[in-house]
Amino acid sequence: MAAYKRVLLKLSGESLMGAQQYGIDPSRLADYASDIKEACAMGVQMGIVIGGGNIFRGLSGASKGFDRVKGDQMGMLATVINSLALSSALESTGVKTKVLTAVRMEPIGEFYNKWRAIELLEQGYVTIFSCGTGNPFFTTDTGSSLRGIEIEADAMLKGTRVDGIYTADPEKDPTATKFDRITYDEIYARGLKVMDLTATTMCMENNLPIVVFDMDTPGNLLKVLRGEPIGTYVSNEKA
Repeated sequence: MAAYKRVLLKLSGESLMGAQQYGIDPSRLADYASDIKEACAMGVQMGIVIGGGNIFRGLSGASKGFDRVKGDQMGMLATVINSLALSSALESTGVKTKVLTAVRMEPIGEFYNKWRAIELLEQGYVTIFSCGTGNPFFTTDTGSSLRGIEIEADAMLKGTRVDGIYTADPEKDPTATKFDRITYDEIYARGLKVMDLTATTMCMENNLPIVVFDMDTPGNLLKVLRGEPIGTYVSNEKA
């Protein structure tokens, strides 16, 4: 039994690189598609947002002389490439998908609106939201928060390369300890960087919980969907 009826899954672009230094690792993409297919078989309605950092990141481009608005637009296009790749991988396994874009670019994807997205989810489509919010100066984390709220998801599942939220960066501080549950208020008080502040605030104000977990371990997505206590659960409720 799934613990959630409808979720917004946030994937990082960097994770699609796998062991590569750039681009999309076909084996990593296949692993993701396999897990998502099993999630659909559980009856979970799934919207997905993928970042574009494996191809181009607007903020880093701006630091190298790109105009920030154009850099962010390039980043939006990178998310479209990743969305199409995931859509193709899923459809090759028999999963129905739709790519919706926050910027008009038919026939590459259908222009996003909330009611169309919910209609597709209820029809059993894995619905992939690309281009972030469609605006510069906003991250794909904020795009995920926005879409999660709009589609009335039960939770946002933030798939990362770490297995949850820690008191400090576990890759730099060996004494860092992991939280099983944490409130949004505590994230602010401790200055933890789960997502950017705009995205975190949107989730807090709209009471959308987040589960941060290691997506790169096959099977973890299904564990989260079953409600198993892996990763870190973030909400407005104290444990």
